[in-house]
Amino acid sequence: MISYKKSILTKFYIVAAFMTILLSLIIFRIIDIQYLQGDKYIKISKELTRKPFTINANKGNVYASDGNLLATSMSKFTIRMDVMSVAAEIFNKDVAELSESLGDFLGKSPSFFEKKLRDARKFKNRYLLIAKDLGYNDYVKIKKFPIFKLGVYRGGFIAEQKTIRTHPIGKIAERTIGYHDARGEAGIEGAFSEYLKGEDGLRWKQKIAKGQWKPINDVNEKEPIDGHDVVTTLDVNIQDITHHALLRQLEYFEAEHGCAVVMETSTGEIKAISNLGRTSKGKYYEKRNYAVWESHEPGSTFKLASLMAALDDKKIDTSTVVDTEKGRIYIHGKKVEDSQRGGYGEISAARVFEVSSNVGIVKLIRKHYDDNPEQFLGHLKAYGLTEKIGLPIKGEGNPIVYYPGKPGWNKISLEWMSWGYSIAITPLQTLMFYNAVANNGEMVKPRFIKELRKENRIKKSFQKEIVNPQIAKPETIRKLKKVLENVVKKGTANNIYSSNFSMAGKTGTAKKYVGRHVNEKGDTISGGYSNKRYVASFAGFFPVDVPKYSCIVVIHDPNKKKGYYGATVAAPVFKEIAQKIYTSTPIEDDVVDGNFSSKRILDSYANSEYETTKNNQIIPNVTGMPAMDAISLLENFGLLVEVRGTGKVRRQSLKKGSPIKKGTTIILNLS
Repeated sequence: MISYKKSILTKFYIVAAFMTILLSLIIFRIIDIQYLQGDKYIKISKELTRKPFTINANKGNVYASDGNLLATSMSKFTIRMDVMSVAAEIFNKDVAELSESLGDFLGKSPSFFEKKLRDARKFKNRYLLIAKDLGYNDYVKIKKFPIFKLGVYRGGFIAEQKTIRTHPIGKIAERTIGYHDARGEAGIEGAFSEYLKGEDGLRWKQKIAKGQWKPINDVNEKEPIDGHDVVTTLDVNIQDITHHALLRQLEYFEAEHGCAVVMETSTGEIKAISNLGRTSKGKYYEKRNYAVWESHEPGSTFKLASLMAALDDKKIDTSTVVDTEKGRIYIHGKKVEDSQRGGYGEISAARVFEVSSNVGIVKLIRKHYDDNPEQFLGHLKAYGLTEKIGLPIKGEGNPIVYYPGKPGWNKISLEWMSWGYSIAITPLQTLMFYNAVANNGEMVKPRFIKELRKENRIKKSFQKEIVNPQIAKPETIRKLKKVLENVVKKGTANNIYSSNFSMAGKTGTAKKYVGRHVNEKGDTISGGYSNKRYVASFAGFFPVDVPKYSCIVVIHDPNKKKGYYGATVAAPVFKEIAQKIYTSTPIEDDVVDGNFSSKRILDSYANSEYETTKNNQIIPNVTGMPAMDAISLLENFGLLVEVRGTGKVRRQSLKKGSPIKKGTTIILNLS
């Protein structure tokens, strides 16, 4: 019996000892977790249930030079509700009133929202979706609704903010304005993202369930700081003119793509740039920045460089006679021919340029540079045609130029280069070159940005940048201006001549080189210049005497059945752009006859208001008229016109019927 009791006591002591040890371990572990490593586990707990969320800063705005908004960031809010945060007494008392407010605001019945809120309460939903993508003003309104106005903890109000980028003028110039998202850092947005992006903020959120997080506080731990604003050189009115002029021509000729650029002569400021590509359905949009990116063989617009080099080296004069023979010659077995069958006979170098004789320009350059092609290529370097311009916008195309003794150079490279083949440059390079002629020889770098602003203060200004102070002798420039003017007056572009305002420029028509490929029949076609695919272009400036703007138009792959020459396809776009700019922004240096007026305007007013206002010298009503027509009419009365916006006249600053005082400024607000 004693032995049995000892056995039981032994077992009891063992169990007691084990329990004591276990209890000691538990107590030690509690002390360890609670005190020795307490901070560590609190931190882990917080990391699992709380974490900071980045609040993206609003990117700075992008403005046109006239103050119009081109790109801006807009805040959008998603509203949710933690119904379990609201006390039962408050919820039951105000849920009907909240439902009524939500119904009026969101366009649904109050009963719909009351059922939704009560069901959420029943199922303990702490993240109930109320509304998505609200603007800031709507967010402010909904925040003041019953229950919501109590805030995050007492009212269960959860507001999640996101920022979206919008272009107020739509798709016009979208590629140049750019975007900074999955599509890449394109255009101005990409080039100046460092300034635009700002400094992100911070907000802590708590995990509630199923991967859902709600803000812990009403305010951010760190407020985001908005980025700098970028003021571009673009002019919305000129951009609108350029975009639609190019679009109409692309649509008519069913072209594959094209671009048009307008540049202010003296400063290099790009006032408009349009790049339109065709979809499979025949619609056009800003597909690529062709003006900046696409290097291509320019064709006859390049003849200006050839003529400039020969004139500046005094190897020829504009009066130098060259025999174009019968419009066709062969050089090392390769044919060079003019568009006019039979050629032009013996003509001056100036006339060679005006009629764009391929034979003439090739013979002139071959005669004077065949033994020293490096001299000719040295000129091209001075003209900025052998290297990139060095634009801040990403994706600038590389010019392709061949040199003696280097790969790609052959025995006809010089001759082919002289008429715009065997060399590839971007449209913007060509424009920079033509602009230098318009600017009396001073070559300025194309510029897209005027300044950076922060809180309406100028932080950095971008000034005119001179690439070459004098690309050719003043006498050479003077002669070139004259022949460029004659191209429009009596040369290949005489179809766009106007007696009302002066233009100068050069047409270009280039066959496209198509590489080795398999056609639709399955036949393998060797590479070569196509007789079906062309690049039509026109580069020039206006007005001639004191050039204000230079412009280039390049259109790829027009429907050959409708036309493919530069004069037919590209030059009319140039004329429309020049004419509308000239009409909407009169240039004092190039005055038209003071009695000139639009017949269409006068006809519309002939028997009524126009005669009344003219005879009585009172302000006419121009509301609803296109800006171009309204400007012509008002200036005919001796008024100075200031235009704001684009489109038709929505409001005029001087009241209809008030007396006219010549020299008074009238402001037209357009739609």
